[in-house]
Amino acid sequence: MAKRPALIAAFSDELPQGDDAGLPRTLIERAYTQLRDDIVEGRILPGEKLRVEHLRLRYGVSAGTLREALNRLVSDALVEAEGQRGFRVTPVTMQDLDDLTDLRVRIEIEALRQSIRHANAPWREELQQAYTLMSDIERPLLPERVQRWEAANTQFHEVLVANCGSAWTLRLLRILNRHSERYRRFAIGIGQGRRNVHDEHRGIFEAAMAGNELRAALELEAHIRATPELLKAAAREGVDIFSAYKTPAGCAQSAHPAHREGQ
Repeated sequence: MAKRPALIAAFSDELPQGDDAGLPRTLIERAYTQLRDDIVEGRILPGEKLRVEHLRLRYGVSAGTLREALNRLVSDALVEAEGQRGFRVTPVTMQDLDDLTDLRVRIEIEALRQSIRHANAPWREELQQAYTLMSDIERPLLPERVQRWEAANTQFHEVLVANCGSAWTLRLLRILNRHSERYRRFAIGIGQGRRNVHDEHRGIFEAAMAGNELRAALELEAHIRATPELLKAAAREGVDIFSAYKTPAGCAQSAHPAHREGQ
């Protein structure tokens, strides 16, 4: 197995040294990770009020530890602070998705171009491994594989840009991908069956491996924009795309052809 790129390994969700330094750091990290995953995967809904007293029991941590985790999620833009009224999960809207998509396209495409220009044997080897793992899961993507696929999909996209040479770019893309995952859950739940995400991934992979920078950029942009296009098409057909957010299990059950709709 090829060694994980150093720039990716550097962003293992380290906690900052600051006001929270006196708190049990492993507990803060655990609460942050669990709460973040519950938000991204839809177990806690967009716009939902986050009550510290309730959540501290749910995650088995103190109120202080939970507040530190929530403040980190505010920095990630997954949670909004409401002054003295506490915290709330950041809502989802098509305007937000369009903004997120445009930003991701600008940053990720340039990162991919730079990564291809700096391509070497270790990068190609790891890209091959990431693509093979993801392909094995998404052909077909069964309901019980959705979470594994999300992890493999994230790894594939991270390896694609790992050689871009910019630590800040990788950090920003990791945050953007978490927000993108929230919207992927809606696309999968709708189950339109209008995409073949494996073919999209294959196009990106083959162009990157061949060093075809222009083709890889075009394939990646089309791939990133496919989720908002799918959701907008559903909205035009009268589907209230953000009203029936389901848990990951519910999404998987309602969208057996999920491999056509991820990104």
